[in-house]
Amino acid sequence: QVQLVESGGGLVQAGGSLRLACVASGRTASMYAMGWFRQAPGKEREFVAAITWRGGSTYYADSVKGRFAISRDKAKNTVLLETNNLKPEDTAVYYCAACHSIWYSGSADEANFGSWGQGTQITVSS
Repeated sequence: QVQLVESGGGLVQAGGSLRLACVASGRTASMYAMGWFRQAPGKEREFVAAITWRGGSTYYADSVKGRFAISRDKAKNTVLLETNNLKPEDTAVYYCAACHSIWYSGSADEANFGSWGQGTQITVSS
């Protein structure tokens, strides 16, 4: 199993930035991609971004494209999410997830991700 621990959430004004980090431990050799999802109050969890672990290909939801950037540090088993120009509608709990399928190619379906972190809150005030 893979354990994931997120950090970096907080309260920020609209237009501000935050950097989220997710550190993976355990059977990290089984990870083929890592992603970020978010869940706002009263809404379903939704895909934000993902990155393939070996090739570094990136995928984004249309709602964050151009504002968020995902990257990974393979040596530290860490995936980062730089969030810029934050909007009140970005307020949510952000979850890190690991995909254990070698076939992952950018799907937003959370069923592709078998390991999940506990989440970190981002609150954007207007």
